[in-house]
Amino acid sequence: MQGTRADIIRQVCARIEHIYTEPNERRNIALMAASTAEGVSLSKYLIEPTEQVDIPSLEAMVQHLAEGRPIQYIIGTTEFCGLEFTVKEGVLIPRPETEELVSWAIEKSKEFDRAKILDMCTGSGCIAISLARRVNNARVTAIELSSEALTIARQNNKILNTNVDFIEADVLGTLAVLGESKFDIIISNPPYIPRSEQAAMRINVTQYEPSMALFVEDEKPLLFYEAIATHALQRLHQGGYLLFEVHEDYASATAEMLQTRGFDEIELRKDFRDKPRMICCRLNQK
Repeated sequence: MQGTRADIIRQVCARIEHIYTEPNERRNIALMAASTAEGVSLSKYLIEPTEQVDIPSLEAMVQHLAEGRPIQYIIGTTEFCGLEFTVKEGVLIPRPETEELVSWAIEKSKEFDRAKILDMCTGSGCIAISLARRVNNARVTAIELSSEALTIARQNNKILNTNVDFIEADVLGTLAVLGESKFDIIISNPPYIPRSEQAAMRINVTQYEPSMALFVEDEKPLLFYEAIATHALQRLHQGGYLLFEVHEDYASATAEMLQTRGFDEIELRKDFRDKPRMICCRLNQK
């Protein structure tokens, strides 16, 4: 592609408008693609928009974007909690709202000396690694069923110089692989989107991101929450915390389920979009 940087951004935006209908999101994706393809900082597009450039490699990137492939998979990285994570097909792309869940876990971790943390359904490892980086002396374990996602998580662990213990295991199983281990904090962003919502979602998600990390059957929307809550009853120290990212439509049902299981101090928080998306509760200290 040739032209001024401003012209190129307009061209890219026009090519992907059928998928990304929100103007700011579309422009941000165009900026990421163009600056990466040109090999310059994004600020160049903001400070020097009238400079003439020639970016031959951008055409192929835009073609992928127009087909629905997420920009994060195209460039191979995404930012989460101020860290750069490798992402590829086979692993869920971290979302900004999940950063709020991590911040809440950091807040709770201050109550423990050398907090022992378990991340269930870790995916790219973004939650576990962020906590390992930001909680002093934390001992972090993360489990994931997908061997493909675990490969990427372990790669991120090495690149970001953390010491998370990644384990291949199914949270719907017994988790015997954890032995007798107990934790101060258990955190999870599990699959929670009912399968019936898939048809209304954009193809950049449904055709590229891993289905097993996104969807649950409509008749069992709390499947993973119930399983993880059961594990937490056995795996949390008394007074330990369980934190979830949740579907906004099932937030209250999840809170009620946790109450019936015997958890205390159940708190539901809204995300930056003002939707109920996070829950924290505590294993009673009796």
